Amino acid sequence: MESVSYQNLTRHEGKVSYEDRCRNLNQPGLVVWFTGFSGSGKSTIAVELERRLFEQKKVAYRLDGDNIRYGLNSDLGFSEADRFENLRRIAEVAALMKDAGLIVLVSFISPYRQMRDFAREKAGQDGFIEVYVKAAIETCAIRDPKGLYDKAKRGEINDFTGISAPYEEPLNPEIIIDTDRLTIIESVDVVWEQLLTRIQISKKGGW
Repeated sequence: MESVSYQNLTRHEGKVSYEDRCRNLNQPGLVVWFTGFSGSGKSTIAVELERRLFEQKKVAYRLDGDNIRYGLNSDLGFSEADRFENLRRIAEVAALMKDAGLIVLVSFISPYRQMRDFAREKAGQDGFIEVYVKAAIETCAIRDPKGLYDKAKRGEINDFTGISAPYEEPLNPEIIIDTDRLTIIESVDVVWEQLLTRIQISKKGGW
């Protein structure tokens, strides 16, 4: 297979801008990036938030870690290198969807800060909200319907975050949700308030 020379590639600009798309949809493009242990509540919160946005006539789409690994990233494992590639692809896709004017809800463990920083860079600081869904590892293990934590403790699953692989907590996330204390609805409300602030600010800018 012939290798690609990036010197021969040219970025093509269209006649519809990001601002045009946002005005057409009456919303800013945003990436809401949920990070945390397996079982912390990331996907459950994202599902409820997507439904609430839909009911408010907002165009949102959810990218879930397990779902993406069935298709786009089915060729990747769970080594550190594969995790980085997994998140690189998702960050690129999320940034494209944000550029289309969508509100993208991304729920991935994304254990390394470097991964999340890359995603923020691709989406742009003003279009990125990092949500740390925080829960004790013991709580996550109790919630785990697939028994993954028990398998990881028995050594049946390698590189499992929180057991045999590290998780680097976000240093300055826009939102921290402690699901040891908050219900799902309360957790969604926290993110919703931040989204309303972002959307209102954007409206002042002319959406």
